[in-house]
Amino acid sequence: MTQSEFLNTVLPFKDKVYRLAKRLLISSEEAEDATQEVLIKLWSNKNKMEAYKNIEAFSMTMTKNLCFDKLKSKQAQNLKIVHSNYEDHNTSLHKQVETTDSLDWVGKIIATLPEQQRMVIQLRDIEQYDLDEISEMLDMKNTAVRVALSRARKTIREQLTNTHNYGIK
Repeated sequence: MTQSEFLNTVLPFKDKVYRLAKRLLISSEEAEDATQEVLIKLWSNKNKMEAYKNIEAFSMTMTKNLCFDKLKSKQAQNLKIVHSNYEDHNTSLHKQVETTDSLDWVGKIIATLPEQQRMVIQLRDIEQYDLDEISEMLDMKNTAVRVALSRARKTIREQLTNTHNYGIK
């Protein structure tokens, strides 16, 4: 595989790899390092890439595993999940504050989800992968992915509703 073939194969999903790493590691620098490591590993195994059915899914799995390894290391004990890449310049300041607050709450709620549900939410609702790809990446059955996604969404919806109702039912 030539360099241009490699770039044509890998560049379309490089940003998805970064976003997944950022979701798991929080730190932009750590996410950039993880993305670079995944790309280096793909490059060093470029001759074996034809053997993989879906290179994008394989790289996402590599990213997930690499990030989990980094999170398990002692130097990364203080990392958490935060989602703050939403900006809308066409709305009023009041609406922007409400939207930012809601996104902060969703990020906090996602951070409290079990690890499997966090991963499924990230891959499905943020990265827009379909259920079959997610089940392949996470080595889960399709039914288990749907259940985890449903439970995660239900938890987010309930906790966000409670937050917006100020705890009043």
